[in-house]
Amino acid sequence: MAGRTQQQADRTRRKRSRTLPPVYTGISGSFEDKDNDFVCPICFDIIEEAHMTKCGHTFCYKCIKQSLENSNRCPKCNYLIESSDQIFPNFTLNELIMKHRGKLEEKKIKVENNIHGGSTSWYDMITEDSLDLPNVNNLLEILQTKKQKLEADNQLSQHMILKDFLHNVRQKKQEQLDQLQKELSLIDEDLSKVEVMISETKRKFSSFSDHLVPNGFDVATDNGSQDGFNGSKNAGKPFFNTTHAARRKKVDQHYEDLEQCYFTIRQKKLFEFEDKSNGLDEFTESLSKFTRFSSFRPLATLSYASDMYNGSSNIVSSIEFDRDCDYFAIAGVTRKIKIYEYDTVIKDAVDIHYPVHEMVCNSKISCVTWSSYHKNLLASSDYEGTITLWDAFTGQTSKIFQEHEKRCWSVDFNRMDPKLLASGSDDAKVKLWSTNTDHSIACLEAKANVCCVYFNPESRYHLAFGSADHCVHYYDLRNTKQAVMVFKGHRKAVSYCKFLNSQEIVSASTDSQLKLWEVSKPSCLRTFKGHTNEKNFVGLATDGDYIACGSENNSLFVYYKGLSKQLLTFKFETVKSVLEKNKKEEEVNEFVSAVSWRPGSNVMVAANSQGTVKVLEMV
Repeated sequence: MAGRTQQQADRTRRKRSRTLPPVYTGISGSFEDKDNDFVCPICFDIIEEAHMTKCGHTFCYKCIKQSLENSNRCPKCNYLIESSDQIFPNFTLNELIMKHRGKLEEKKIKVENNIHGGSTSWYDMITEDSLDLPNVNNLLEILQTKKQKLEADNQLSQHMILKDFLHNVRQKKQEQLDQLQKELSLIDEDLSKVEVMISETKRKFSSFSDHLVPNGFDVATDNGSQDGFNGSKNAGKPFFNTTHAARRKKVDQHYEDLEQCYFTIRQKKLFEFEDKSNGLDEFTESLSKFTRFSSFRPLATLSYASDMYNGSSNIVSSIEFDRDCDYFAIAGVTRKIKIYEYDTVIKDAVDIHYPVHEMVCNSKISCVTWSSYHKNLLASSDYEGTITLWDAFTGQTSKIFQEHEKRCWSVDFNRMDPKLLASGSDDAKVKLWSTNTDHSIACLEAKANVCCVYFNPESRYHLAFGSADHCVHYYDLRNTKQAVMVFKGHRKAVSYCKFLNSQEIVSASTDSQLKLWEVSKPSCLRTFKGHTNEKNFVGLATDGDYIACGSENNSLFVYYKGLSKQLLTFKFETVKSVLEKNKKEEEVNEFVSAVSWRPGSNVMVAANSQGTVKVLEMV
């Protein structure tokens, strides 16, 4: 009896060394597992065919091979690995892993033998009649110790996870705090500079302080009396007070966008180690231009439509000013090009205006453009793919090009070479023409329909075109085999592209977005949102700082190039035809279809799909 009790006690002691059931795909142990060195950092399993990188990290051969196909960097430390030839077998670790696998297999066999046979099971042992009280107490003590260890491991695991979480939260908050302190330091520095500027201005103009509006953005004291330059409610008030209050109100309305713009400009200058004052001057200029205008003032209204009440299409496709801004041409689907004299239109007391000249094409007109050298030379493109050169003051055609196989959407004169012009068509071709020849002199093959083409205003050789492949393509005509740059970012066809200057392009798309690009960088500088454009050509124009485009809610939108939200909007009145007289205003699907900026001024001419043309001034 005593011998049998001794054997049971020995078995009990051996039971103490039994391993826990395998976890984490065969990795066993408590929370801090001693076998973690054998785990692949990619698949989190025991390493198969251990291979080591130059940086000293070891992975499964298949895992690191597949990882290097996707990225040429170490998954552990981001070290550059130029090719798969730079990974080597880790023979020592392979031997250790083989021994480790053997031990695991032995333990597994022992556990299975204990459970399924080969030796006495736990259940058989504790249900034996020969088990006395001291042995039961000993067994309970062992189980209690094991339970406490498992509970301690579980609690430690939870605390370690909580510690890691709190550490990550603190690290992120510390980074935010550091960034906030940098921003506050930058703001304090700029405030000091601005206060010095204000003091110097006050010393030069001692009476200036008497006209200042109190600090802050609260303009409630105006009681909504900001009626513009001609508003009677501002009579008797100093001009500075009213305009200053209006600008503050505009800043308050676009505060978040301006804040983002400020930090973008200032931190960019800070990181580039340039003169910090340059960034402040740049933002000051942006702020001034953004708050300069607050509304539109209509100067004149014209009608391109032959009869806007009969329901026929009167869409204006294109509006362009001539070289000296004395005349502007209006063209559209009525097949007519109408030439108006700007000063006469503005000075007429009644909004009944007659064109100076009128030309009729054989097809619907998609675009017109003036020569920057010959004042009377005008080019048009139409739905039959024809490019026509006109004498705008006699109405006679001087040359016709008919090589495009499908509808031609755009035509543009080169501003540096008076003989050169380009056109883009649905036949996926950009053709170059000379006024001295009867046929095209070059051709660029695109992959999809070409919707617009435009020359760089300061280059003889560079042009950009927008395509139905959602991209803007920028070419040097001295090497037409490959584009200098392809700007990707739009989700739909690019309907317009215009140069703000020789280095910046703005593009419009039917994804209801405008995008600003720099000709030397493939990434988008800024995206402008607010207008609606999903299917129609709605016009695009710029004066270098401001960008105007139409919208499919019958409104004109103006953006400032430094901010992504619209600066101003102007709503066209809806004129219902006889067939639409019972429709509600929101059911009439009219849209602004064309816009042109009068160079060197804050005046633009815009038209909608009903043929209504407005001359608008920003005030």
